[in-house]
Amino acid sequence: MTIRITRPLCAAAAFAAGLALFGTAAQAQTAWPAKPVRIVVGFAPGGSTDVMARILAQQLTESLGQPVVIDNKPGASGNIAAAEVIRAAPDGQTFLIAPTSVETANPSLFKSSILPSRDLTPVGTIGRTQMYLVAKPQLAVRDARDLVALARSQPGKLSYASAGTGTPPHLACEMFKVASGTYITHIPYRGAAPALQDVMSGQADFVCDPGIAFPHIRAGKVKLLGIVSAKRSPFFPDVPTVGELGFKEADLDIWFGLWAPNGVAPEIVARLNRELGKAMAQAAVKSRYADLGAETAAMSPAEFKALLADEGQRLTTLIREQKIVVE
Repeated sequence: MTIRITRPLCAAAAFAAGLALFGTAAQAQTAWPAKPVRIVVGFAPGGSTDVMARILAQQLTESLGQPVVIDNKPGASGNIAAAEVIRAAPDGQTFLIAPTSVETANPSLFKSSILPSRDLTPVGTIGRTQMYLVAKPQLAVRDARDLVALARSQPGKLSYASAGTGTPPHLACEMFKVASGTYITHIPYRGAAPALQDVMSGQADFVCDPGIAFPHIRAGKVKLLGIVSAKRSPFFPDVPTVGELGFKEADLDIWFGLWAPNGVAPEIVARLNRELGKAMAQAAVKSRYADLGAETAAMSPAEFKALLADEGQRLTTLIREQKIVVE
């Protein structure tokens, strides 16, 4: 006996198969994550990048229903961690948290085969800190305008400390030098804390501080001369930006973001971005960020990508024109 399948039956069978495939795909998407998620952090435990990552990991563990584990891979200003995430499978189980400088400054500072703008997918921002122009207490200046006048009268005699060559605090101070047309000697340190310590002790004249100087500013142990940002700080709202004082091109915040390996499903990127936004909207998270001198700041993947492109263009030009080289 021959069974003849009519065209309507064939169409129905194809439709049913399509529904089954669609259901399987949808189930796979809604099932993410099915196992613990790893976030690789490009800096050592205890710093701002690490603390922000851990605050968010706790929130994401609850919202995603799977443990979110922090894996610190410090070295090369975040390049080691970035390289590990670039090599990871695009299955939504491995992500990178780092300052945006890993994409916007590092390619101009390091000889490396990795290029985050090409090899990683932006998921979203996780926060930012502003830069604070902080001077030693005995320096006879009141604000950034006075500092520029003093520097112009003594070319090369004033010095500024930084967290290290090529770090965002160093680049912020270089922006200030360019905007003000001054010649000031750079003294690099191995981190923001020792740089600030030598300003407090008078060994260097000022520093572009990423927010760790707050208690010393409030105690009068250092002078806050201005905010190296496009807008005033919510922590010191009465202090003008250096742009307001006449140096408009000096504007560099430290943004922190989350990236995925290329090829991760857009649905996973979108969901993770939404969960980040929900976490950063919580008052408890905002309060813990404030303890770091930081602010929560949520952006869509598209907005984050635009931020990276703009910052990358500005920093590439600065590094090239100032001939900044990491030894």
